Amino acid sequence: MRQYVQVPTVEQEKAYDYNSALEPRPCMCLGVCCCCAALRPRYKRLVDNIFPEDPKDGLVKADMEKLTFYAVSAPEKLDRIGAYLAERLSRDVVRHRYGYVLIAMEALDQLLMACHSQSIKPFVESFLHMVAKLLESGEPKLQVLGTNSFVKFANIEEDTPSYHRRYDFFVSQFSAMCHSCDHDPEIQTEIRIAGIRGIQGVVRKTVNDELRATIWEPQHMDKIVPSLLFNMQKIEDIDSRIGPPSSPTGGEKEENPALLAENCFRELLGRATYGNMNNAVRPVFAHLDHHRLWDPNEFAVSCFKIIMYSIQAQYSHHVIQEILGHLDVRKRDSPRVRAGIIQVLLEAVAIAAKGSVGPTVLEVFNTLLKHLRISVEFELGDRRSSAGSATFSTSSKESDERIVQNAIIQTIGFFGSNLPDYQRSEIMMFIMGKVPVLGTISQSLDTSHLGDLGTRRIQIMLLRSLLMVTSGYKATTVTNALPPPFLDPLLSPSLMEDSELRQLVLEVLHNLIDRHDNRAKLRGIRIIPDVSDLKIKRDKISRQDVSFMKKHGQQLYRHIYLGCKEEDNVQKNFELLFTSLALTTIELANEEVVIDLIRLAIALQDIAIINEDNLPMFNRCGVMALVAAYLNFLSQMIAVPAFCQHVSKVIETRSLEASYFLPETIFKDKCNLPKSLEKHEKDLFFLTNKIAESLGGSGYSVERLSVPYVPQVTDEDRLSRRKSIVDTVSIQVDILPGNNTDDKIDNTEEITFEALKKAIDNNGLEEQEKEKRRLVIEKFQKAPFEEIAAQCETKANLLHDRLAQILELTIRPPPSPSGTMTITAGHAHYQSVPVYEMKFPDLF
Repeated sequence: MRQYVQVPTVEQEKAYDYNSALEPRPCMCLGVCCCCAALRPRYKRLVDNIFPEDPKDGLVKADMEKLTFYAVSAPEKLDRIGAYLAERLSRDVVRHRYGYVLIAMEALDQLLMACHSQSIKPFVESFLHMVAKLLESGEPKLQVLGTNSFVKFANIEEDTPSYHRRYDFFVSQFSAMCHSCDHDPEIQTEIRIAGIRGIQGVVRKTVNDELRATIWEPQHMDKIVPSLLFNMQKIEDIDSRIGPPSSPTGGEKEENPALLAENCFRELLGRATYGNMNNAVRPVFAHLDHHRLWDPNEFAVSCFKIIMYSIQAQYSHHVIQEILGHLDVRKRDSPRVRAGIIQVLLEAVAIAAKGSVGPTVLEVFNTLLKHLRISVEFELGDRRSSAGSATFSTSSKESDERIVQNAIIQTIGFFGSNLPDYQRSEIMMFIMGKVPVLGTISQSLDTSHLGDLGTRRIQIMLLRSLLMVTSGYKATTVTNALPPPFLDPLLSPSLMEDSELRQLVLEVLHNLIDRHDNRAKLRGIRIIPDVSDLKIKRDKISRQDVSFMKKHGQQLYRHIYLGCKEEDNVQKNFELLFTSLALTTIELANEEVVIDLIRLAIALQDIAIINEDNLPMFNRCGVMALVAAYLNFLSQMIAVPAFCQHVSKVIETRSLEASYFLPETIFKDKCNLPKSLEKHEKDLFFLTNKIAESLGGSGYSVERLSVPYVPQVTDEDRLSRRKSIVDTVSIQVDILPGNNTDDKIDNTEEITFEALKKAIDNNGLEEQEKEKRRLVIEKFQKAPFEEIAAQCETKANLLHDRLAQILELTIRPPPSPSGTMTITAGHAHYQSVPVYEMKFPDLF
């Protein structure tokens, strides 16, 4: 059992016996101070106890644990604890007692990590006030200390957001730290890293809360984004990090301001939403403009690559539209600046996911085509201003404008490649509608003030853009690839007197017709020994393709026929014409189309032999070589032995006697051309009767081979300014034949006895009429309907043109004092007539 010892009560009473006379005076004063200290609030005593006498000893951990336990037990005291700590820290900062400042911030960090109650909100206000004091101090160590504390605070997830809290001061201060220019490089790097980490903390703290979206306001983005870009400019190896976000090690991330800024920029863009994307991207343009980083534009390209890889895919069109808008703003800048912006747009489009370009596709293409026209205007303006004085600066400006134009064309091509097929067909129609045709009014590209040279430049640029868009386009049927509203304007430039325009039209046509990638195998005009070695891919002709050739086949044949008659044709033109014929054979040829193509080839051969258009000898031999190369290809494709034998025999004879009729010889640099083609024997030509005999035995319907091919004449000849017979004949000669005495002499026929005898003999006249009727009936029985309609339409068009010219000469408006308008070189001029010079009727 326990034993208790009783303590005497006298000793207990003596313990409280106090004699003030025995105490000295200093001790009495100390007792009063101790008494006052005991009366202070407990939270102040706990806060004071964590500070040691010597700041080098650091935070008193035991007392810090007591303070933490007290704060957790009595959360309502947190705001007072924070206020008192803030008071002590402010006093220590002013007195430069930085050791106690470190201890105070360490205590604040521990209290923040330990307390997560509702009452932490007032404590946070005191904490942010203390962080602001450190950032304002101007001392690098204190700024880094305050940044580290703020970053720790930013990583804390609060239960409920504080809507009244704002971070405007911290955004401004951290942005200023990102631009630190301290003389010591190490301190400068340290402060910049602290500023970037502070911005990253602000972003993480505010960006996730939808109700507190003040960080995305323009006044904040205008400070954050340029600060990050300023540090990203220090990246030495740009090309190593232009792809998706990398995962650097912790040491590299903390020591390199450029790498840290880039990762913070990626994180900021990755958190951007639909409504905030524009505010995050626009400061990038302002920074690039202010620092003149469009020329050279390596940094601009890397920035937008980072942007396109960081944002969500569905927001890519926002960035593209912002680039286009900025291009409109800088449309009057130097060509290299515009070229730099367009190149950035090109890189952005190349990264954009397929189908994410957005709903305003036509607007995007319209903007690009508008800038293409502006660039051509600038180029022509510089050329006119420097007329007569060829200076280096002017030539460099023209070459810079060419760089702009090429960049726009490449961008349009990338746009087209990223679009689905249904949108690409709309874009093809849209671009084709912008191509100006001489004699007509374009939809929106007004080129009347540019003259013929400017119109030609616009035509070439737009057709090159169309060529880029159609590259890789694979339509299920040719009808989908070449609808009538697109085919007619596409073939119109093929009649223009410009070899480059005709080449571009044929290349676009190849892109749309070639659905099995056979064009590369047919590159270059040549006599192919064995077509099977090319391994040509082809499918059975569909009904839609057969219907297309019945409706538009004559139109294709006509443009190929007229294209061979151009005087300015070069080797590339003949190569493209051969490819057109070969692709038509592969993709669209059935038995009926094969007969039409043979008739077309024979008609081309007749062009070279008869030479009604007075073509140069090179062109005539080139047409003969084209016919030989194509019939050699066609004979092997249809695999009729007799036909192949006839073609091979003609080619062999040419190689021995007239090698200039073969493409391998005529297209050499030095080729001896013949003086005439009339004296050549028939063995050098492809004969219609032998071809009909060879094909007739294989089941082909060869009746139409005896009908020569006649091209259809349409309004396109007038629109393309083709020189026709109507243009060269004077109407006055036809109206007044008496004015030309030479024609009278030529038309007079000598009257002899034999002539009178023939005139009286009716049998001869009857036989001639019967022969004419037989030929007409045979023509209407055997010739295709399209050709008969083409001949009738040709006659009607010629009569219409003749009547229009007669009316133009006879019916003229009366003179007016206000003047009449005449158009010369694309410009309108008014010529006024004085009243006293006007001729009035007699009965006026």
